[in-house]
Amino acid sequence: MSDPAHPQRVCFLLQVRPERLAEYRERHRAVWPEMLAALSETGWHNYSLFLKDDGLLVGYFETPDLEAAREGMARRDVNARWQADMAPFFAELEGNPDEGFLPLEEVFHLD
Repeated sequence: MSDPAHPQRVCFLLQVRPERLAEYRERHRAVWPEMLAALSETGWHNYSLFLKDDGLLVGYFETPDLEAAREGMARRDVNARWQADMAPFFAELEGNPDEGFLPLEEVFHLD
């Protein structure tokens, strides 16, 4: 349910292939401007990615409504191109990265 005053906090895991770590980092130094705009326009805010040297990727973002944010991106051509471009970087992934990430349960939060 959408509540702009209290956005959903979403944290997720993915596994980047160890042999692709340098290229993955490089790609995220230059995310396409149209992809950044699409994320903002569809409700993906305060978005961060954290990468461990073994390829463990931890992502975090806030959104008024996770399903609406995912559906909004699914309708964007730039997202289809980005997801297809990024999918080979990930191990043990079924589908696109934005659909196949493992969301984590929030067990504590301090404002």
